[in-house]
Amino acid sequence: MNTNPLLPGGPTNVPTPPTGWPIGSYATYTEAQRAVDYLADKDFPVHDVTIVGVGPMVVERVTARLTWGRVLAGGAASGIWFGLFVGLLLGLLGTAPLPLAILTGLVTGVSFGTAFAAASYASVRGRRGFASTTQLVAGRYDVLCEPRNAEKGRDFLAELALKAPSSP
Repeated sequence: MNTNPLLPGGPTNVPTPPTGWPIGSYATYTEAQRAVDYLADKDFPVHDVTIVGVGPMVVERVTARLTWGRVLAGGAASGIWFGLFVGLLLGLLGTAPLPLAILTGLVTGVSFGTAFAAASYASVRGRRGFASTTQLVAGRYDVLCEPRNAEKGRDFLAELALKAPSSP
């Protein structure tokens, strides 16, 4: 069997556009997922269904204002975990007693974690004084279905829309 995606007949991992006819459009992924779950509950052939995010957006949500205290505490906390890991490795593989190796790893981890966090924050000071999380979301989510079952799928989703509680 040919497993090389570059040779004819091989599996392909090349991105391809979705196929099918739109049978529903939703404002959130949760609503689109609920629609597909509803189709599955109706024994609909969901292998013919695709959820497509249309109009992708990168959304950055600001979670906190960064201060030196917060930056140093975060660096120390991440250093603790790394130091604990290194200390355990040294204790298990080295000749030093386990408690001493763990303590050495923790002190070293906290020191380096704090130093790296401080250096990183100092290098961007004034240009990025906040912490955030980033997500890739879509403006809407379309549910597509292969043509052979699209009409039946559209009917089921219309049925689901009638069951939904009305908005105030």
